[in-house]
Amino acid sequence: MPEKTKKQEAVSAKKTKKPEKEDVKPRQAGINIGMIGHVDHGKTTLTKALTGVWTDQHSEELKRGISIKLGYADSVFRKCPKCSGTQAFTIEKKCPVCGTQTEMLRKVSFVDSPGHETLMATMLSGAALMDGAVLVVAANETCPQPQTEEHLMALSVTGVENIVVVQNKIDLVSVEEAKKSHEQIREFLNKFGYKDVPIIPMAAHFGTNIDALIEAVEKYIPNPKRDSSKSARMYVARSFDINKPGKKAIDLIGSVIGGSLISGTLKVGDEVEIKPGFKKTVSNKEVWEPITTKIVTLGIREGQLESVSPGGLIAIGTTLDPFISKADNLIGSLLGHPGTLPENKDKLSLKITMLKRVVGVSADSALKLFVNEPLVVSVGTAVSVGTILSIRGDEAEIALKRSVCVEEGSKVALSKRVNNRWRLIGYGVVG
Repeated sequence: MPEKTKKQEAVSAKKTKKPEKEDVKPRQAGINIGMIGHVDHGKTTLTKALTGVWTDQHSEELKRGISIKLGYADSVFRKCPKCSGTQAFTIEKKCPVCGTQTEMLRKVSFVDSPGHETLMATMLSGAALMDGAVLVVAANETCPQPQTEEHLMALSVTGVENIVVVQNKIDLVSVEEAKKSHEQIREFLNKFGYKDVPIIPMAAHFGTNIDALIEAVEKYIPNPKRDSSKSARMYVARSFDINKPGKKAIDLIGSVIGGSLISGTLKVGDEVEIKPGFKKTVSNKEVWEPITTKIVTLGIREGQLESVSPGGLIAIGTTLDPFISKADNLIGSLLGHPGTLPENKDKLSLKITMLKRVVGVSADSALKLFVNEPLVVSVGTAVSVGTILSIRGDEAEIALKRSVCVEEGSKVALSKRVNNRWRLIGYGVVG
């Protein structure tokens, strides 16, 4: 048999060339995708199937078996260069179909939101971080359940347009029941104007159809365009004291702040300001004092970064006294470079848009506002109780119990107490 020519050997080597070794340096996610839906429909289970992380880690969450706080986890979407169609998509480094080394598509951060009706304010604070969402609907319950509908309303209020729907728990129903559930979900989506949204049948507990979900998310929830030239703005969603009890004062580590950058850039060594800041009492009056600190570290799950841009969830190590950040004390704050943030506000002038209906309520009075009526106002990741001082047409002035730092033109979600429950009723634009 004749020996191969050098040209043939080169062609053969090119065909069998192994994929280049991926950069092992920590990589920031480029998008935040919300996991939303009614309680016990499998959002946290689905997040674990995609990321390997069980996001319910608070002791009360483990005891009650529901999400209470916002949960975060990252995933890397990958694709097999040899397989075709849906089966090419995976989260594994080696293709589960043919064993080939897979190629990285992108890294995404998931925000797992609580689905219980009493935690709607927490879900709204998470929605402020979302660039897209996966709506999880259980096939063994009728659609829509109350929070399925309310969460979809919340997305429209906060401006999240790109979604994918997961019809979960198909292993618990018959084929005919699954088809009926699918029809209910499609009718529900059409009602809210989401006619072309894909519905992926899944059994998240077993990882069924993970490939189809990744393919749908890749197609329907692209990374948003970012403008890193704008002033840095970060919504604070968590804050921690990570020091263990009994640690010596000399060894204490400063506050850690978690959240997502929505514009601009931050780097290690930057001085930053946090507003509204820290609440203290001056002359028997509560006031909010802005905080200035220095960035010591910028971290993600895989390690440390020197700088960050919008997208993904970031942990910022600071020089702040850990007492200030313990127990999520700084949730709802806005972080940026000193002198660039708007002033704190304890009153908001809003141009209000009401929803067409309130979940679970038929009375028209639920969609009317009155002077001196209390409201829950969700501003970014901040939640404050407010009282209507005046209202004229679609314009209202609201006094807040907790000061907020908010830009003019920002949307804020409004919830009203109806039948002893806080219900989302609309949104206001800050004037």
